[in-house]
Amino acid sequence: MVLDLIPLLIALVGLVLYTVLGGADFGAGLWQLLAGSGERGRALRDHAHRANAPVWEANHVWLILVLTVVWTTYPSFFGSVCSTLAIPLFLAAIGIVFRGLTYALHYATDVPRERRVIDVTFSISSILTPFMLGTVVGAIASDRVPVGNAAGNAITSWTNPTSLMSGVLAVCTGAFLSAVYLAADARRFSESGISEAFRTRAVASALITGVLALATLAVAHQDAPRLYDGLTSGLGLAAVVVSGVAGLASLGLVWLRRYTTARLAAAVAVAGLLAGWAAAQRPDLLPGLTVQEAAADNATLIAVIVSIAVGAVILFPSLAFLFRLVLTGRLDPGRLTPASHPVGPDARRPAWAGRAAVACFVLGTALFVFADGDAAHTVAVIAFAVTAVFAYAAIGPDQLAARESEPE
Repeated sequence: MVLDLIPLLIALVGLVLYTVLGGADFGAGLWQLLAGSGERGRALRDHAHRANAPVWEANHVWLILVLTVVWTTYPSFFGSVCSTLAIPLFLAAIGIVFRGLTYALHYATDVPRERRVIDVTFSISSILTPFMLGTVVGAIASDRVPVGNAAGNAITSWTNPTSLMSGVLAVCTGAFLSAVYLAADARRFSESGISEAFRTRAVASALITGVLALATLAVAHQDAPRLYDGLTSGLGLAAVVVSGVAGLASLGLVWLRRYTTARLAAAVAVAGLLAGWAAAQRPDLLPGLTVQEAAADNATLIAVIVSIAVGAVILFPSLAFLFRLVLTGRLDPGRLTPASHPVGPDARRPAWAGRAAVACFVLGTALFVFADGDAAHTVAVIAFAVTAVFAYAAIGPDQLAARESEPE
């Protein structure tokens, strides 16, 4: 039935947009980690932050869309995936939270040691999240998520060869997209040296991503034969061919410094990969669970479709306006300067607060992931709340002191 497929197509479009836009944002974290030291490394890191800071939150709109649509319209599929793959999904969420934290703190200090901690945390979380989300895709694609509440193995479902290769491929794909986008942004800022640096990274990451894509296909031949068969025949093969051609085109365009067109070609290449996976997966969402069997009742499907249509009237113009402001340089965060307020003796941050925040976070994570029962999960939620309190005590006083020291 066509009605059953419409929410799935919406979710797939949202996933493509999240990969193309959010994936590039994650890729910037990898390049910040590999930027090197000295003034040149700092310039590359600052450029990556400046280019992505205005839009990183907006990029997560597409992840929210995918999650909302899937859990509402395909609840049995959503429940099966989230229960079996709770660990990688939880780790991906942790990465998103820490990335948001580091974005907020980027201009909050000019102390070198603190800046290094912020930069490293940002980079690690930027690698962690796409890798974990990639393992989730690999687990679903390789038929390791059975229908039912936590019916699959909580560890091997996402640590198998196909899942791990999918995770690495997700990280490298984001790095490629990011390098292309950052090279274009650097040219817009008239920073030829930085543009050339990211051009080199774009070419290298394109070649690595292409090799990894072929290697993942070879692994799937042995580890996930149904996925391999779907990708090498019919619509799946057509999508893979389109992805390969677009990838080669983007590589050539980057080499010729045609960055605007290269962006579009790179996006098509990534969309082709995801479309190929979707084509190879059909007609089942999970082993023995078709789209029609997983779909909610017609009233729910219609309500979701209408809600998305109404929301799109507001969302798409708003996002288009945001990206227009960014691409024309009117939201350039490079005009901001790090905080340099004097810190009084009363604003010294207690060392124990940071350690207590880490301890509570570890406790909450352990209870949430490994313990069963409502009592354990309640304690985990309390531990996370206490983590926020201690974290504020560890990093907040400087900002309060800075405000108090400002003349009225």
